[in-house]
Amino acid sequence: MEGVRPRVRVDRATEAGATVEVKTLISHPMESGQRRDGDGNTIPRQIINRFTAEFNGEMVIDVTIEPAVSTNPYFEFDATVPEPGTFTFTWYDDDGDVYTETNEQSF
Repeated sequence: MEGVRPRVRVDRATEAGATVEVKTLISHPMESGQRRDGDGNTIPRQIINRFTAEFNGEMVIDVTIEPAVSTNPYFEFDATVPEPGTFTFTWYDDDGDVYTETNEQSF
């Protein structure tokens, strides 16, 4: 989908075992499939339906997103950084598009 843009902000870990704050936002219109256009036709559902975050291939968070979520979904959570490595954030769209961002952590 055109204009979809993920953004990620992760605190920098200072040592192994540190807890970091993670903030993610994806610009997406999130159409629920409940509304109608000016001609009375149902506007097809178009949402980000899943969000995952992994660190070095280990799942940190896996969220199923329902149609009632707002436009531009925002997630904030804490994660433990056991070692230097990479966070991988992935958003899955109804149309099959997948959006990914990464964040490197080193001490």
